Amino acid sequence: MEARAQARYVRVTPMKARRVIDLIRGMNAADAQAVLKFAPQAASEPIGKVLDSAIANATNNHAMDSRSLVVSAAFVDEGPTMKRIRPRAQGRAYRIRKRSSHITVIVSDGIAPVVRAAAKPAAKPAAKPAAEKAPAAEKAAEKPAAKKAPAKKAPAKKAAAKKASAPAESAEKEG
Repeated sequence: MEARAQARYVRVTPMKARRVIDLIRGMNAADAQAVLKFAPQAASEPIGKVLDSAIANATNNHAMDSRSLVVSAAFVDEGPTMKRIRPRAQGRAYRIRKRSSHITVIVSDGIAPVVRAAAKPAAKPAAKPAAEKAPAAEKAAEKPAAKKAPAKKAPAKKAAAKKASAPAESAEKEG
């Protein structure tokens, strides 16, 4: 059996709230309350209220024992972002993003843990056989060879070659 509580449009950034949520996920509900009470982060206050509400929902609505409750799932989703403008020098304006969060805490009696579907990692696509990879490798190998042009000699080498051939030519003319 499980009970849930949700707080929406909380004015806490989701990244900061997730740091606190990660502390309590999987903990005993009473221990999680103690951790949130003394956590220095500002997001711990609204998360503590949501946890208290979830525990109250479990005891009042589902007649579960509050001492055996476990935080089986806790997550923070991103809410709407309010956009504001900060005036800057020379008539410019910078954007200020005031982010909000939707905080959800699910407590259960520890019998069946709840797993959030979106939190599961996506399955990796199957690897292609080597026969399919070979034509792509051949094409990649052909392209650089076709685009390369022969390198030009540096000007210093040309000048040195002219100087070396000049005395030989003058000796041929004289003799």
